[in-house]
Amino acid sequence: MLQIVPRVPGGLDGVGDYALTLSRKLRDQFGCRTVFAAFNTGSANNVAGFEVRSLESVIDQSATKFDNVLLHYVNYGFQKRGVPFRLMSILRALRKEHRGRFVTIFHELYASGPPWQSAFWLQPLQIHLAKQVGLLSDNCIVSSESSLRELRRLVPAAQIELHPVPASFGEPSLSPEQVANRDPHQWAVLGGNVMLERSLGSVRRLLPRIPQSIAPRKLSIIGGYQSATVRSLIADLGIESTYRPQVSVEEASQILRTCAFVWFDYFHRPDADTSIVLKSSAFASACAHAVIPVFPHTASAISINDDALPGPFVVAEHSSSIPNPDERARVAKGIYDWYQRRAASEHLVQGVVRAFAVKQ
Repeated sequence: MLQIVPRVPGGLDGVGDYALTLSRKLRDQFGCRTVFAAFNTGSANNVAGFEVRSLESVIDQSATKFDNVLLHYVNYGFQKRGVPFRLMSILRALRKEHRGRFVTIFHELYASGPPWQSAFWLQPLQIHLAKQVGLLSDNCIVSSESSLRELRRLVPAAQIELHPVPASFGEPSLSPEQVANRDPHQWAVLGGNVMLERSLGSVRRLLPRIPQSIAPRKLSIIGGYQSATVRSLIADLGIESTYRPQVSVEEASQILRTCAFVWFDYFHRPDADTSIVLKSSAFASACAHAVIPVFPHTASAISINDDALPGPFVVAEHSSSIPNPDERARVAKGIYDWYQRRAASEHLVQGVVRAFAVKQ
């Protein structure tokens, strides 16, 4: 299988983590060998045991040798303004030569923004390109019902499956006792540097709104790169904290197993459809470890096929809805169980298998 990715996996990159998780499971369960292709491979010709090639060389060498092609579509990942025309010309050439199945995982469709940002003016082009990718694809995968509705509007005949992004920090098997026996004052903040900064800023502002019975007394800050800005924001909180940038999967998983709540300031706009958070591997990691996400603004329901994730839970300026210590274990178990039913990586793998009609 050829997997087309914006960047070579292996760094601090949610899409790269996603692609590696999928590739390992396809290899281990189905004997499916993956070759990664990206525009800029640097000096890498191998990552985690998988071959890496430049995307141009794959076209030059003919793609007929690959049984299937899987595109990880991230428009800003392939072009800094989110209009990857160069990628489109390669995809059309690839589609012309390739006789196997072509499946696209839409990590995003297009962006929006205010008039002073380029996304506002380029959105029509971004929408056009997303539609063209959908038309080229035999099957599509999206991470939320809102993305599914929008892609179906753009490409009514598209074959689409919905699979949330799985956890990047592992999917442990947890007993009821491991979920119940946690300190409700142990909180986490996780994500890349931008989200860490936004989350640390809002948790400081809204800290007085968190009930004292569950207020954070110990805070684990997980992910991103080493940052003086993040360290300064942590110091301003005045809470006992541990900072783990560039953390290993194993260490992050061990930390999350001790946490009761995670502060999650994911959205640039608080009126966004909250289900879009299902494209976040950090959010998935919290759910996979039975950690209750808390948003700093009102949030809409998150569900798949009418199966609702418990919550959403909010601590905001003028509203608050968050489990008390007596409710916490039950809610956390509900979140963990929902993740196992709806978002675990095994569901994604089975979806990709169906899309490619790989014999089981």
